[in-house]
Amino acid sequence: MFKTILLMTSASMALFAGAAHAEYTLHVLHTNDLHSRIEPISAYDNTCTAEEDAAGECFGGYARLATKVSELRDELDGENVILLDAGDQYQGSLMYTTYKGDVEAEMMEKIGYDVMALGNHEFDDGPEGTLKLIDTVGFPVISGNLDVSQSNVLKDKVEDYTILEVGGEKIGIISALAVDTPETSSPGPNVIFQNEADSLAADVAALEEQGVNKIIALTHVGVTKDLAIAESVAGIDAVVGGHSHTLFSNEIEGAMAYPTMVGEVPVVSAYAYSKYLGHLVLTFDDVGTLISVNGEPILLDASVAEDEEIKARVAELAGPINELKEKVVAEAAAEIDGSRESCRAVECEMGTLVADAMLERVKDQGIQIAIENGGGLRASIPAGEVTMGAILSVLPFQNTLSTFEVSGATVVEALENGASQMEEGAGRFAQVAGLSYTVDPSAEAGSRISEVTVGGEPIDPEATYGVVSNNYVRNGGDGYSMFIDAANAYDFGPDLADVLADYLIENAPYEPYTDGRITVR
Repeated sequence: MFKTILLMTSASMALFAGAAHAEYTLHVLHTNDLHSRIEPISAYDNTCTAEEDAAGECFGGYARLATKVSELRDELDGENVILLDAGDQYQGSLMYTTYKGDVEAEMMEKIGYDVMALGNHEFDDGPEGTLKLIDTVGFPVISGNLDVSQSNVLKDKVEDYTILEVGGEKIGIISALAVDTPETSSPGPNVIFQNEADSLAADVAALEEQGVNKIIALTHVGVTKDLAIAESVAGIDAVVGGHSHTLFSNEIEGAMAYPTMVGEVPVVSAYAYSKYLGHLVLTFDDVGTLISVNGEPILLDASVAEDEEIKARVAELAGPINELKEKVVAEAAAEIDGSRESCRAVECEMGTLVADAMLERVKDQGIQIAIENGGGLRASIPAGEVTMGAILSVLPFQNTLSTFEVSGATVVEALENGASQMEEGAGRFAQVAGLSYTVDPSAEAGSRISEVTVGGEPIDPEATYGVVSNNYVRNGGDGYSMFIDAANAYDFGPDLADVLADYLIENAPYEPYTDGRITVR
């Protein structure tokens, strides 16, 4: 159900009191952070299995998204409709690992996007990977706060903004990308990031000079900055965002209101992974003043049929992925124990391996500690050749690397949580790197952890430590609620399976081990 917000400023009240005027309504369909979820996803945001699909338990995927976009365009025939994406089409499934952006570009073209904002993960394969997308699609891919004049790859390729002609009106679309992208992706030294709000303000001014009086900020900076931008940048009529995977809805408990109003500026986003299609309805008066707003994201569940042509194409593309699962990527000198019985109770070889791989990946970012929930490790790896399929059996959830900062006291609290249900074999048991600890399963839950050290020194409860985990744990999964409000959290690193594969490749043949980092009394 749509929630309508009437914006009765003094200017609009005067207009209503005067002569009749022509209103202009714009339907903004929007997605963000699809992260290569070309195929349908499960309730846990990973690729749906055939069994789940047959049971009607899947969501999203490009075939379902195509159907809903087409239905809305037909339903709104004669009205003004645009389709926007707020970035991060790249990275997150084997479709990206296999095709490196070709599939994302193909699917966006098939559906007919009007504009896309660059996300940080569009730089995961360097500026060359970004250029592939820009050069392949037929619609503008924009980002206003990037100075690419020094880049021999992207120079003159990334526009600050674009103007759409829709129903006889000009719609300005401006954009900005998170300035910490050099820390979370690989844009290289020749892509220079400028302050997001300052850049957006300059682009608003440029559009207004051209007579554009309807301006949407299509951003990839996260909800906190989106709200600040809506408050501080004059001339923006709406903010359609991405990056933080935030769900806005008027019907789902715990979601932010759709839209969330900052003064008279609506802010929206549509979660992630193709699970929802946002639908924002903006009505302007004849001088470009926004006078009403309504909308609600649409859940793309099994009630939305899949477009048969796209479904067949996706199935065709999935063929080589099955081949990828058979690809040998490394070698194990001996069996790597990842059994449930081990990894949920003691330091296990797989836990040591995965935690080491996580910490190695981000240690140059000031990260000191790795924590991986034992329940996230789902299989052992036999001795000999290691296939990508074997790695995906160990780490099947498409969890991404998450980095954040917490106090030493919070680290200890997390370890206590990990040990709190050992007698039940719960998956929260903490496999670690960069620290050691002792656990007494016979003690009362909450008082089982002692002798915690980081880098060989006793942990300081008051000090701040950089931690790496997976996005499930960082967001409170397996009882790790103490991490939800962690400082400087970034949940959208590479897939953990890819991190493990890279580490095994670099250390082949890998010799499994444990070293006493976890002592069980």
